[in-house]
Amino acid sequence: MTDPTPVRPVQEPDEITIAPDWRPMRLQPAWRNDFPVDGPQEQYVERREFMKFMVLTSLALAVGQIWIAVENVWRHARGQPEVRPVATLDQVPPGGVLTFAYPGPHDDCILIRPRDHALVAYSQKCTHLSCPVQPRVEEDVIRCPCHEGLFDLRSGRPIAGPPRRALPVVRVEIRGNQIVATGVEVRTL
Repeated sequence: MTDPTPVRPVQEPDEITIAPDWRPMRLQPAWRNDFPVDGPQEQYVERREFMKFMVLTSLALAVGQIWIAVENVWRHARGQPEVRPVATLDQVPPGGVLTFAYPGPHDDCILIRPRDHALVAYSQKCTHLSCPVQPRVEEDVIRCPCHEGLFDLRSGRPIAGPPRRALPVVRVEIRGNQIVATGVEVRTL
């Protein structure tokens, strides 16, 4: 004789689906039968998924390193920026400020002539989030209005606020009555 009661297959403990609200399956919405994922199952990561993640992450890191190397080679291949006249001495009186573009047309810079007649020039982009900085010659500082960062007017080094790196220095020389830019120096501190 055969037994009329159906035999239920034994499920592994990891395969038992328990709804998050702990109600029995017959009281759950219809979609839960189509997507029976519970807490223990969603923590399970297959070996294939893990390896796919690792390969894609390694590939992204390798591409990033190659991009950095290509940018570095390209930057060195361009060589030194050209020597370009910025202004005449008459255009920047003691205590005066002049904005100019160097080395490219979109690289905004500031030329400052403090009261002691020395010339200093910096990139106008703050090293924190690239906001345009504003020199305050009377206070001997360069101020970033975005996050209240302050740089020393004489050296371009950060003295207050979130910036941690010094402003890039634009090297300038006086040739006759002309002020010329000769290069950009990026400093780490």
